[in-house]
Amino acid sequence: MRILVTGGAGYIGSHSVRLFLDKGHDVWVYDNLCFGHRLAVPADRLIVADLKDVHRLDHVLLENRIDAVVHFAAFTFVGESVQQPAKYWQNNLVNTVNLLDCMRRQGIGRFVFSSTAATFGTPAAMPITEETPQQPINPYGASKLAVEHVLDDYARAYDLGFAALRYFNASGAHPSGAIGEDHSPETHLIPLVIQAALGKRPHIEIFGDDYPTPDGTCVRDYIHVDDLAAAHLLALEKITPGAVFKYNLGIGRGYSVREVIQTVEEVTGKKVPVKIGARRAGDPPTLVASSEKIQQDLGWKPAYTDLKAIVETAWKWHQGHPRGYKS
Repeated sequence: MRILVTGGAGYIGSHSVRLFLDKGHDVWVYDNLCFGHRLAVPADRLIVADLKDVHRLDHVLLENRIDAVVHFAAFTFVGESVQQPAKYWQNNLVNTVNLLDCMRRQGIGRFVFSSTAATFGTPAAMPITEETPQQPINPYGASKLAVEHVLDDYARAYDLGFAALRYFNASGAHPSGAIGEDHSPETHLIPLVIQAALGKRPHIEIFGDDYPTPDGTCVRDYIHVDDLAAAHLLALEKITPGAVFKYNLGIGRGYSVREVIQTVEEVTGKKVPVKIGARRAGDPPTLVASSEKIQQDLGWKPAYTDLKAIVETAWKWHQGHPRGYKS
């Protein structure tokens, strides 16, 4: 296939691009480099442009005879979405509708959407399945859910085939150590703990240690970024006109904040300074996904089901790139 990957120079996007290329697909990356990195993708595959530029987008789709689009480009900071909702609705929803309309004009009917577990808000029961009510509690999650609703309508009216993949805590790095996680600011737990182990942060702060969990800290489902990429490729290859796929992606078990810290210490051989802070508003005690549906339907199975193996790949990336891609 000839695939356009929006936001393909970002964390999950770049790992997906690498897999698609490895599998023989013709891939183009469309990224404004707001958060993406030039060095994360092949230079001859990168188109630096913004989704707001619909004329450029139309031209790219037509010129490269694109068959399918995988859409990662979005803003993802929950706190910022509360403070600046207009930014999130414009980028995450309006720009996605622009993209879908460009696809319609060019007759492109395959679309994979990077959704999120944030569409579920604070579920009453675990694990989270595809039948769990979607009740987002912030504009970020709401903007992603709104796109899912748009996709439902487009599938019915325009025969669009799509997959919405709702994933939990993306983590790890490519096992080669060539590409990995480099956010600014960094908000994900595993790289934050690794940075503390490296002395790049004075400590790691645990936001609350009195939750109703085995060790009092929040429990999350960590899924390796390459397993996410594999799910996107499987979904892309299965999509037919008008088909609707919606799947949760996780490993089906959770690890607490303390377990993550202990695992990083074990992998790095370094002590991580810890500070206990107050709870953050809106942090559920436990978030764990059931990914049985995509395993049954598409045969997807995570290769990384152990936290230590995930952390080892992240550590290899950080060792080789102490300043991220600037290294």
